[in-house]
Amino acid sequence: MPSNKRHICLSEIKNSFNQSGVVDWHISPRLANDPFHDEDADIAVQTAPPELKRPPMYAVVLMNDDYTPMEFVIEILQQYFAMNLDQATQVMLTVHYEGKGVAGVYPRDIAETKANQVNNYARSQGHPLLCQIEPKD
Repeated sequence: MPSNKRHICLSEIKNSFNQSGVVDWHISPRLANDPFHDEDADIAVQTAPPELKRPPMYAVVLMNDDYTPMEFVIEILQQYFAMNLDQATQVMLTVHYEGKGVAGVYPRDIAETKANQVNNYARSQGHPLLCQIEPKD
């Protein structure tokens, strides 16, 4: 099957520039008169795929206080972190007995959004519950 691609050698390009009035060959070293340059050589450019790194992860942490009811903490965990009752109860007890508990681990933007949603909802319901994010190792 014949190819529709036209092969142009460097000398044709130089001639085209000469005819157009361009005489400043030092603009491009490839167009300069280089005695070691092979005019008929094909040049292949290979691009490497970009290296993708996982984003840094952040833990969304609920902090214990003496005023927020345990039932409200369970509600938060079910509503904003899609936990079932058993999971939410375990995290709530961790918050209660250890002072803080991890509700979930997410990339930074998602973690910040969830923490803000929890804090705003807690304030709207009159509870001092604090939710913050911490870098995950």
